[in-house]
This record gives sequence, structure tokens and C-alpha cells, in this order.
Amino acid sequence: MTQKGIDAGGDEIVTTSRTYANDHDIEKELLDLTDPYTNRSATRRGLQQRHIQMIALAGTIGTGLFLGSGRALAQAGPAGIFMGYTIMGLLISGVTLSIGELSALVPLSGGIIRPAAYFVDPAFSFAQGWNVTYQYLISIPAECAAAATIVQFWVTLNNAIWVTVFSAVLFATNAFLVRIYGEVEFHLALLKVFLIVGMNFMGIVITAGGGPNHETIGFKYWHDPGPFVQYLGVPGPLGRFMGFWTVFANAAYAYSSVETISMAAAETYAPRRNIPKAAKRVFVRVLLFYVISIFMITLLVPSDDPMLLKKHWYRSPVAISYSRNPSRHPSAAHEFSLASPEKAKPQNFSHVPTVGGVPYMGVLAIGVWMALGYMSVSATAAMVFTWLQDLVACAQIMGWLVICTTYLRFYYAMKKQGISRQRLPWKAPFQPYAAWITLVSLIIILLTGGYTTFIHGHWSTETFISAYLDIGIFGALYFGYKIWYRTKIISLDESPVARFVEIAENDPDPPEEPKSAWSKFNILWG
Repeated sequence: MTQKGIDAGGDEIVTTSRTYANDHDIEKELLDLTDPYTNRSATRRGLQQRHIQMIALAGTIGTGLFLGSGRALAQAGPAGIFMGYTIMGLLISGVTLSIGELSALVPLSGGIIRPAAYFVDPAFSFAQGWNVTYQYLISIPAECAAAATIVQFWVTLNNAIWVTVFSAVLFATNAFLVRIYGEVEFHLALLKVFLIVGMNFMGIVITAGGGPNHETIGFKYWHDPGPFVQYLGVPGPLGRFMGFWTVFANAAYAYSSVETISMAAAETYAPRRNIPKAAKRVFVRVLLFYVISIFMITLLVPSDDPMLLKKHWYRSPVAISYSRNPSRHPSAAHEFSLASPEKAKPQNFSHVPTVGGVPYMGVLAIGVWMALGYMSVSATAAMVFTWLQDLVACAQIMGWLVICTTYLRFYYAMKKQGISRQRLPWKAPFQPYAAWITLVSLIIILLTGGYTTFIHGHWSTETFISAYLDIGIFGALYFGYKIWYRTKIISLDESPVARFVEIAENDPDPPEEPKSAWSKFNILWG
């Protein structure tokens, strides 16, 4: 059985069963689509291994941690935010293990989009392609609004000025050749890493009494006002649990784009070796860059700090923690670290015509959507950022669900066809349990994301839309495409897993070059 359709990038998708594996045309298309460079032949393959590793390492460090965590701390308390970010970190580790195993076998451009067409349904791929595009386009004004909100800490000017400045920077970095873009991303990632390491060391010094006032803070704020917050004034364990549950939406935004190790699969040298290498480092990144950082924030800022509740830049617990001390240099670096071009580049526009190796239509689309950042010009800038943050978080969770679903279909197709996982380029640990636990957990989080709107007296149209809009969009795209093109879910027997395994076995990565003395100590991109 053969099914055809068009994915979000405009390319024809052909899925076929093992029965037709010897058909010349289908064989050629499978080989072409599996070639890591075929799908992006019009673009410049200028990303080196150090670029890919640093994008994967620091692509998620940004507004979700530095700015969005303020709302989570105020609503959940120190214990609530620490537990929420830790649990979400474990869940997205399951996502990364799943996409890492898939991308090592099928190193195609666009992350999960093409594997979803081969192992689930072309309609599933189409819906996810536009879901990713929607997510990235919404994240652009969210980042600009956040930057405009934070910069008010130093200079009080109209937000429109800062939105224009940051939009111009993001537009320029996307308009340059991919090599220049890679260098910008690489150095910004380095700044982020240095910032977050320095921030944590500074936090240790301050809590230990090394600040200007020599006050030893320790776990003071865990005792007063306490480890949890009685959310919405609901007394007892229920109120504390409700506050804890609100953290997941903030954490989803903070961890967004953690799966970018697969986005650059088609441009990665030796992807069957290097993608698993990046995937295995995710747990360490989560521990070092998020869990420890969130823990330090809980020591430095009380959950009832009045500045957390104001609708402007004071929502940033990092800025608050350093405003309590004369040293504000880490806050300055914090602002600069928000300008990450990686998050502002919708990957699904990579299949359109290019100029100088740059997909110009995608760059122009970025420029158009940046205009939404001007919504932050009013005094409700932080409120705008909150709405956009929730929209991005919902789209991100949908994307993670697609990854887990695709992986499980792939996993059980191999099992159905009697293919040993030992034949894979990389066999991810804890599977399929990690994918199942992540899938079920994320479904629950997604469906309960706007639970407060169903509590009597707490209805909010904005909250309801931001929490559930993307579910409707994804469903409309999926069923609309499915009805129009009459696609069917790929059965486990007809899934082309055997052919992809054969291709991987016949085309292994070149031997790894001996590492230099420096590389042995380089934990960032060595």
C-alpha cells in the first residue's frame, strides 16, 4: 500500500509497505529522503559539530528560566517550583531519548516531522509541521516582549524602541549566511553557559553570607513564607497542590526547544554517532542548568516578594535577587542572553527557495511576526508575555506528544516485524517505558493546563484560549488533511522500519577521529 501527501515544507511524502520494498522508484525515494543532505540541498551546510553541540547545550536557556520562573515561584513557592521543574526535566529527558534514537536512524531535516509521516500518518506529519511553525512564530514576539520588559531595569524608554532593536537583531542573524548564524548562536550559547554558572556561584556566595550585608540566608525563605503557596487562597493541601500544578506550564516553556538536537540532523556530520552523544547529555544539562539554577533562585527570593507580583520586569527572580545586592552585572548578562536566534528561526521554512543559502521567505515571515512584539508597548507588557508564554508552552507539549507517539509506533513496528533493537545505530535506555511515562504525563498536563478557568469565580477567557487553542488547531490540521488526502494510519506491518535499518547498516558513519588533549577536557562540545 502506498500513500502520498504534502508535508508542511511543501515536499511530497510517500509511505510504503515492505511488500513494495523492491520497487525501484520507491527504493530511490527512500534512499534520497534518508540522505542527510538531500532534503536541504539548497541551503548551506555551514554548521560544524561545535555549533550543533552548543545549540543543543544552551538552546533552552533563556526567558523561561530567567523571566518566566518568577510567576512559578509566586504561585507555587520554593518547594513547588523546584519539584515542578525537576519532574518536567525528567519528562523531557524521555522525549530527548526518543527523538535521539529516531534521529540517529533517520537523520532527516525538520526533526520529528518526516519520521511522523513514515511511522504514524502523513496527516500527523502535516499537523506537526505547522504546529512547530506556529510555536516558533509565537515565540518570536514572546522573546521580544520579554526583552523589552527586562530592559526597563536600566533605561526607561518606550517599549517600542526596544522591540524594534531586538527584532532587528533577530532578523539580521537569520538573514545572514548559515555559517554566520551558527557563529552568532555559538557565542551567545557560550555567554549563556558562563552566565548561568556565574549566577549559581554568586548565589552560593550570597546565601552563605558573602553579600554586601553579610547576611546568611540559607533556607530562610523555605521556612518563611514557607515551601508552598496556598494558590488562589485555597486552604490546606489542595491549595498547595494547585500551586504546584501551575508550574508545569512555565516549565514547559522553559524547556522548549530541548529537542533541537534533531532539527539539525540533516546538517550534522556523522549524525548516527553525534546525535546520540548530544541526547545522552540532556539529563546533565537539565540538572546543571535548570534544577540547580531553580534551587538557587528559591534560596535568594521569597515567594511573597511584592516585586514578583508586579506586571513589569520585576517578575524576573534573577533581577530581583541581584537588586537586593549592589552587584547587577549578572542581570546585564541575563538580558543579553535572551537574544537567542535559534528560537527565532522556524525550521519548517527551510524547504522554500533560497538566496545565498538562506530561505528568504522564512526570514520574511519572521519579520512579519515580530510585529506582534509591539503588543508589549502598553503597561501590560508582562501580561502579554504571559499569554504568549502559555501559547508556546501548549504548542511545545503538543510537539513532545508527537515525538513520543511516533517513537512508540516505531518501537512496536520493529517488535511486530521481528527486528532486533541491537541493529539500531543507537538504542536509547529505559525504552519504551520512558516514552510511555512521558506520553501519559504530558497528556494529563496538557488537558489540565487551564484548570483554573473551571473553578467557580475564576473564569478567564485569555487563560482558556492560551491553554487549549493549540489543541483545536492541531486537531483541525490533522483531520482536515486526513479527510482531504484520505490518508491512513501506517500499520505496524507496513511501517518501513526494516528499510531504514538496512540503510543505516549499509551506510555507517565514518570512524571517529582521535580526540585532542583539549577535547578530552572539553565538556561543552568536545
